[in-house]
Amino acid sequence: MKLLDKINNPGDLKKFSIEELETLAQEIRQEVMLTVAKTGGHLASNLGAIELTVALHYVLDAPRDKIIWDVGHQAYAHKILTGRRKRFATLRQWQGLSGFPNRDESIYDTFTVGHGSTSISTALGLACAYAQHKEATDHKHRAKIVAVIGDASLGGGMALEALNHAGQLKKDLVVVLNDNKMAISKSVGALSHYLNRILTMPIYNRIKQDIENVVKRVPRLGRRLFLAAKRLEESLKSLLVPGMLFEELGFRYFGPIDGHNIEEVVRTLKSAIAFGGPVLIHAITVKGKGFPHAEEVPEKFHGVSSISVDKKVSRQKTYTQVFSEKLIRLAKYDKRIVTVTAAMPEGTGLDKFAQQFAKRFYDVGMAEGHAVGFSAGLAATGLRPVVAIYSTFLQRAYDQIIQDVCLQSLPVVFVLDRAGIVGEDGATHQGVFDLAYLRHIPNLSIMAPKDAEELEAMLEFALSFSRAIAIRYPKAKAYLQKNIAIEGYRFPKIQYAKGEMLREGEDLAIIALGSMVYPSLETAAILAKEGIECAVCNARFAKPLDEPLLKKICSRYRTVLVVEEGVGAGGFGSAVLEFAQKEQFPVAHIKTIGLPCEFISQAKRAFLLNKYGLTVKGLLETVRKELGRSSEKGNKASYQGYHKNRPRKV
Repeated sequence: MKLLDKINNPGDLKKFSIEELETLAQEIRQEVMLTVAKTGGHLASNLGAIELTVALHYVLDAPRDKIIWDVGHQAYAHKILTGRRKRFATLRQWQGLSGFPNRDESIYDTFTVGHGSTSISTALGLACAYAQHKEATDHKHRAKIVAVIGDASLGGGMALEALNHAGQLKKDLVVVLNDNKMAISKSVGALSHYLNRILTMPIYNRIKQDIENVVKRVPRLGRRLFLAAKRLEESLKSLLVPGMLFEELGFRYFGPIDGHNIEEVVRTLKSAIAFGGPVLIHAITVKGKGFPHAEEVPEKFHGVSSISVDKKVSRQKTYTQVFSEKLIRLAKYDKRIVTVTAAMPEGTGLDKFAQQFAKRFYDVGMAEGHAVGFSAGLAATGLRPVVAIYSTFLQRAYDQIIQDVCLQSLPVVFVLDRAGIVGEDGATHQGVFDLAYLRHIPNLSIMAPKDAEELEAMLEFALSFSRAIAIRYPKAKAYLQKNIAIEGYRFPKIQYAKGEMLREGEDLAIIALGSMVYPSLETAAILAKEGIECAVCNARFAKPLDEPLLKKICSRYRTVLVVEEGVGAGGFGSAVLEFAQKEQFPVAHIKTIGLPCEFISQAKRAFLLNKYGLTVKGLLETVRKELGRSSEKGNKASYQGYHKNRPRKV
C-alpha cells in the first residue's frame, strides 16, 4: 500500500516520519508525471516544489493556517494532499480540477490565483486582518500565514511593494522564496543576480548562527559585548552578502536552504514561525526535479500538452510562429525595431528574435507595467518597440498603456498573444477582456487578423503607423488564405480603419473579427447550399470601425450578426451597436455574438468555443434562429415574409 493512499487531508502527514515523508514525495512526483502526461499541465514547476509542499503541510495546520501560492502553477502536490487526489485525473478538464489554486474548489485554496507577484500582498492583508480579530490575541491559536513565491515573481513591482510594507508593519508573516533560478524562462534582472550572490556566499548564515549561539551560552553577557556582537553581524552583512536586502527591508532572513531536503525545510519553517514578525525563508529548488529531461531544459517542460503516441504533428504554423518569423524578416531591414516581453520570450515567439538581435531584445522579467513604461521610453527616441505579452497579462499594465503610451501619442506596437479562449489554464488565463479594456483608450487602434497572411500585413502596417496600435490573435493554428472559400480572392493591402467584404449575399450579413472570419465563411458556404445567401465582412479593425462599410451593411440587411472571440460587454459588438445608434439605424436587427460576461473555466479551446456558440455549428444555429427557421426545416418558403419586406439594395 502506498503512503499516498493513507492521505485524506494534510493532517494525516503528521503521522509520518521524515523518512516516510521523503518516500511520500516520490510517490506524489510519480503521480504528477503520470497525470500530466495525459492531461497536460505545468510539469517542471510542480516537480520542483513537491518536497517544499509536503514540508509546509507537515508543519502547518491547514486550513486554519493559510498557504498563499504565487501564480499557483506549482500547487499540484498541494491539491493531491488536500483531498483532491481522486479527482486529480480531471486536471484542467471541463468541470474538473483547475490547474491553479481555486477557492471555489477547496477550503484549502485561500485565493484563486494565476498571475504572478500577488501572494505577499494578499498574505500580508490576511496577517493584518487576523491580528485585528479578538481571537488572534491568543498567540497559541493564531493562524499562521505563509506566502510561497518564486524568484521570478519576487522581481515584480507588486511583490516588492508588499515586502516594503510588510517590513514596516512587522506582522507575523512567513515568505517562502522558492528559488529555482527560472521563471517560465530564465530569470532576469538585478534581483536574480543578487540571489545568486547569496548562493555563492552561504558562510554568512553559519557565522551568524555561531554568534547567536555564543550569546545564548552567556546569559549575563554585558550590554557592551552584546552590542559588539550585533555590530559584528552588521559588518558581516556588508562584507559577505552586500546589502542583505531582505533584512534591510525588515525581514529576518533564513537560508539559503535545500528545498528538496524535507528535514531541513521542516526545521527552518518551525524556527521561522517561532521567531515571529516578518520572516523570509530562501529555499533552493530544481525546476523539473526527478525528471531528467525537465531538469536539463525546464523552460521546455514548464507547460506541456498531453502526450499521445497516436498524435500527429501538424505542420501548420501557429499565429505566434507567424508573428515571430515575420518580425525577424522586418527587423533585418529596419534597425529601429526593438522587442519587449515580460518573462515570456518562448511563449510569445520572441526567443527567436533574441537569438538574432540580442541587443534589440529586452526581457524585463515578470513586470508588465514596467514593460509598457519602458517601451514608451524607447518609442520617445524614435525606436519602434514591439511589446509582445499575453492578453491576460497585459491587463496588469492598464495604467501604463493609458498614461505612458497613449497620452503621449507614442508609436508602440502591442502584440496580444493568447487573445480570446486559451483553454485548459482556465479563468485566470483566458484572454477575453482585451477588446473591452483597450477599445475606449484614446490614441490606440486595434486590429485582429483572419489568417497568417493578414497577420504579416498587419504587423508591417503597425510598424509604419504613427501612434499606438494593438494586434490580437488566439492560441491556435493560423488559417491560410489558400483555404479561403472565395474564388479568385486577392489579398488587399491593409488600409487604416478599412475592412473588406469577403462574400456578398442577399439574406443577411455577418460582420466577423479576427478568428471568427473563417468560421463565418464556412457558415455562409453551408447556408448557400440551403438557399440562404449570407454576406461576410472581415472587420479587420475593432477600432476605429470602418464606418462607410458599416453604413452600407446596416442599411441593406435586416439581419446583421456581429461575431467576436471576446467578452461581449464593451467589446467589438458593442462598438457596432454604438455606431448604429449614433447613425440612427435600428439596433434591433443587429445581434452580437461573443463570450458572456463571466469568468470562463478550464477546458479545451475547441470545447469552449463550441459551448459558447463560436463555431460553425453555433453560428448556423444562430442564423437559423434569427431568420425564423429551425435546423430541421430547409426550404426557402419559410423566408417568404422576410424576403417580401427586406430593404432594397443601396
